[in-house]
Amino acid sequence: MTLRVKDMVAAAETEIVTLRAEEAKARHGAADVRFIDLRDRRELEREGRIPGAFHCPRGMLEFWIDPESPYHKPIFAEDVQFVFYCASGWRSALSAKTAQDMGLDKVSHLGGGFSAWRDSGLPVEQVTAK
Repeated sequence: MTLRVKDMVAAAETEIVTLRAEEAKARHGAADVRFIDLRDRRELEREGRIPGAFHCPRGMLEFWIDPESPYHKPIFAEDVQFVFYCASGWRSALSAKTAQDMGLDKVSHLGGGFSAWRDSGLPVEQVTAK
């Protein structure tokens, strides 16, 4: 194996904006910012989420961003800043890079992910099982 995930994440982070938890908190709730939770449903139900975050499973991101995809979600056509996050920041770094590559121009990710947000004492919203 010549390419490792940690190398992919490190490369992505040289091309994207990484926000610390307090920087993300300063943007949270703004009308022109959307937090995108990339974790799977079990993680949401077990740990909660950043209040108001939109859930997009990582495996669907490209399909939901692409306006020509039958799975496109209108949220990704909004002219807003997207703040992607996952559990620890790896999936969100790769996702932010992918979103940029697909044409979203106001993209960042939460360094350290949901764990950094929660460990900073920032608000968490519980998610009920479907």
